[in-house]
Amino acid sequence: MSPQDRSEYLVTAWLIYLARMTGEAEFQLGWKPAWDGLQAGCKLVEALIASVVPMDVCIELALDFEEVRKIVAAEVAQLRTHASYTRDLIARCPTLRGVEALRARQPWPIGIAITKESCSGADDLSTSHKAGQALCGDLLTFEVRALDGSFRWHFDAARLAPEQIDRMTQHLQALLRGVMDDAGQPVGRIGILPTDERAYLLEELNRTAAPCSYERCIHELFEAQVQKAPEAVAVVHEKERLSYGELNARANRLAHHLIELGVKPDPPVAICLERSLAMVVGVLAIMKAGGAYLPLDPAYPSARLRQIVDDAKPKLLLCDVAGRTALGAEAVADVTVVDLETAIPPWAERPASNPDPGTLGLTSRYLAYVIYTSGSTGIPKGVEMSHGALVNSLAGISTSKLRTLQFATLNFDVSCQELFICWKDGGALVLVREETRRRFSDLLEFVEREAIERLFLPFVALNHFVEVWSTQRVQLPSLRELYTAGERLQATPLLRAFFEAHPNARLINQYGSTEISVISEHHLAADPSCWPQMPHVGRPIANTRVYLLDGHGAPVPFGAVGELYIGGAGVARGYMNRPELTAE
Repeated sequence: MSPQDRSEYLVTAWLIYLARMTGEAEFQLGWKPAWDGLQAGCKLVEALIASVVPMDVCIELALDFEEVRKIVAAEVAQLRTHASYTRDLIARCPTLRGVEALRARQPWPIGIAITKESCSGADDLSTSHKAGQALCGDLLTFEVRALDGSFRWHFDAARLAPEQIDRMTQHLQALLRGVMDDAGQPVGRIGILPTDERAYLLEELNRTAAPCSYERCIHELFEAQVQKAPEAVAVVHEKERLSYGELNARANRLAHHLIELGVKPDPPVAICLERSLAMVVGVLAIMKAGGAYLPLDPAYPSARLRQIVDDAKPKLLLCDVAGRTALGAEAVADVTVVDLETAIPPWAERPASNPDPGTLGLTSRYLAYVIYTSGSTGIPKGVEMSHGALVNSLAGISTSKLRTLQFATLNFDVSCQELFICWKDGGALVLVREETRRRFSDLLEFVEREAIERLFLPFVALNHFVEVWSTQRVQLPSLRELYTAGERLQATPLLRAFFEAHPNARLINQYGSTEISVISEHHLAADPSCWPQMPHVGRPIANTRVYLLDGHGAPVPFGAVGELYIGGAGVARGYMNRPELTAE
């Protein structure tokens, strides 16, 4: 095989590997050809002529290796024909001045360099950027030595660890072996994982089995605390507070009334109320009666609320004046309405005892709630979550009796987390007025005044929260746990400063979706100076399996882009009235 062929084979393999790792088909990389002796090392030439040029290539993973090699060879031939350009070309062509990649000496994160060196026995496969001459990628340069067909990595040691480079070498070697074994297979199907890495990704990372009371319904966690400490405060709203015993009795009376109205396990019961004690009572009562609560936010546009009602078709609605107004008369025309603000409720004389799940036929496999989410389509779809899945999701999350802020609206699944993480361990749930919730200066003062110990804030809200804190410098001595999710966590200077000022508080980064609530969580170190800029999301929670797979269902290497597949006890049953989407 000629030096040119060896170079093309290695470059082709590297580009296929990049496509497999990134999930992208089109690339622009820095290309540095092997210059002749007159050009190499000449400072004047380097000053006048660009030593690195853009390489544009498209890699189709459905093709076999030889087909991809021909595409790469055609691009390489073009690069050899037009090996460089004079630097004053940018000055002479105004349209090129805005192209950042052409102005910088080292513009591309990843580069390919062809050199006329050969490998010696003492050579390492990798080196830091200090090696200098072959560099054309800011992050990583793949150097191909044309004389003997060897390769070498040059990388930024501040951003890439030697272990990552070692894994890349193993993957590339596995890819080349796969080509030798079967050159006719699509390059997207060639195995690139060593056996030990494959086993680690599929098996070791998913050893999450743990004891869990799957047979219990989520509200039974609350009822267990009623038995332990009936006098303890369960919920606070402004100047009102209810003990566990009082809240349980109110919810039970309403639950018995709902049962009389025909509520049975699984069918949704809509609830549309402003934040209040009645809202909390309503959620518990629906669950105790066997129904699945279907939250409707009174702040949502009426059209969206009607869309959800039309799809879910609840027979019963729990509401207040705000909820009835938001829905409108047409939306509730065919629904039995239970007004929780009525002065003399018809359920006031119903039994205060817990409804018997056995009599109701209620088990943990039935639904606890149906929450509608638009996702990427903009069309609401109802996620059906069972009691057993929720119990598993909450089992391993915190075991502390903490005073917890109820921040999220009911139509976000984290609200269920707020309620039952608090109640399962005997904490007090503190409701906040919507006006206070939206004004972060007021929210900060509220958290201080109410001695809140646990907060759940999506990352966007957390950013606003610490920004306001940075101007007011209110101390929150009671704070112990702050959970965040919703977007990728970034350890900003303000966030670090906040936790440095609150050494007793811990930041917990969660990852999840409406379809599984919580998939993983990561407790960040106590010292914020140790945090990476982009903290990871941790490992799967108990009894949950997570796989990152490519388009053919094969596991992808560490750091690669793939599709997330989730299994285990915490996964939702499906989408309401959407069997085809559930199957998909």
